Amino acid sequence: MEKIRIGLEWFRNPDHLPLILGIHHGWFAEVQLEVEMIEPEEHFDAMDEIKAGMMDIAITEPLHLVEDRGNGEDVIGFTRFLHTNGGVMFERGKGIERPRDLIGKRIQYPGAPGLGGLAIVKTMVEADGGECRYEDFQPVNNSFYHTEALAKDLADATTLIFQNFEMVEARLKGLDVDYFALKDWNVPDFCQLILITSREIFAKRKPVFQRFVKVLRKAIDHIKENPKQAKEIYLEFTKEDKDDLFINKTIHATIPCFTYDFSMSTDYYDQLQKWLHQTGKIKETIDPADYWTNECSL
Repeated sequence: MEKIRIGLEWFRNPDHLPLILGIHHGWFAEVQLEVEMIEPEEHFDAMDEIKAGMMDIAITEPLHLVEDRGNGEDVIGFTRFLHTNGGVMFERGKGIERPRDLIGKRIQYPGAPGLGGLAIVKTMVEADGGECRYEDFQPVNNSFYHTEALAKDLADATTLIFQNFEMVEARLKGLDVDYFALKDWNVPDFCQLILITSREIFAKRKPVFQRFVKVLRKAIDHIKENPKQAKEIYLEFTKEDKDDLFINKTIHATIPCFTYDFSMSTDYYDQLQKWLHQTGKIKETIDPADYWTNECSL
């Protein structure tokens, strides 16, 4: 039995349903794997944790993979398993109807006042025919509490949100929200979850990761074919209140986001890294084959 410690990108939530099913049904054990999900007490740098030997693989978004490799980290991504829609969320009726209206507004995003959230809104404004500088926005850092930032009037818009989580949460809290999707406004669509590790670990444990990914695929098939049972298993595993409206709606919104296609193209990553270079997030671009492989995904 080999152990795989997987770092979650956030607290445990329906995005991790394939892992939960694999553990619950014993599918990981059948291929001689023991899987431990590591839930962060606070947001951590996945590659620091992997290098320190605290975890073997981590869940993240393509954006962070490219940023890490662009900044010299020994990292490789090898499987995508979730693809949702997302972007910049705002309340209707408060003066924001199109991306150009974001100029001068308070923009909430983790990492503010860094360039991350500003690069997104600036690209959207320019795609909408507007002209702006980073200084034309007011960065707000309310960590990952996007809905709270709008509800407490700490911000006028918030990024990056996922349609299957923050949009559900905001509407249940009574907010009349909408969002500008990344893909509609010239921002590469990185509202996806992928698996990463170091290139050294991948080279040593590739057969192990291939078994792991095979179980993920089996679990996603099962989720799609048995959504009601999958929800019941999630609620039992996490001890969540089965009558909680938010968790039920989030599970319902998340299940369609699990993807059958675990592969990603070098063209996609080339587009993403060029955007990151253009917006000043990475210093140079490199061959995407250096940090993404489909060896476990096809």
